[in-house]
Amino acid sequence: MDLQSFNTSPADVVRPALQACCDAPSWVAAVLAGRPYTDEADVVRAADEAARRFTAADVDKALAAHPRIGERAAGEHAEAAWSRREQAAVGTDPATARALAEANRVYEERFGRVFLICATGLSADQVLASLRGRLGNEHDEEAAVVADELRKIALLRLERVLAVEEVSP
Repeated sequence: MDLQSFNTSPADVVRPALQACCDAPSWVAAVLAGRPYTDEADVVRAADEAARRFTAADVDKALAAHPRIGERAAGEHAEAAWSRREQAAVGTDPATARALAEANRVYEERFGRVFLICATGLSADQVLASLRGRLGNEHDEEAAVVADELRKIALLRLERVLAVEEVSP
């Protein structure tokens, strides 16, 4: 979606693209409300500001759309394709898959949510080390980390939307 389309299309046309970036209603509403933007960087700045105000409810809603790290997102929609690409370097060897599954289980028991990390460019070992390291966080500290990781993912995906990037499943 080019900037002109982003700025001038009805909200019902732009909203699904934003929800694929981050399914947090307040974030989507804030980005939509800021239109028209002068350039792509202006959109990303506004989106970043809105993401820095994520509430716990925003994070919970958005996390419902994210697969566990190490699991392949199903579907043909943009969000699933982005997730598969973002986790591409996580790897699929059986030992890593088992270690990630076990660490995910422990994380979910401890924090009551899926582990979220902006995995783009990270190796499986880096993701696993981060997951294990974050198990030592206090609940409030981890909530802030998760919100920031969600912000990073949302901005990365928004940049893809604005770059008119084709997403292959």
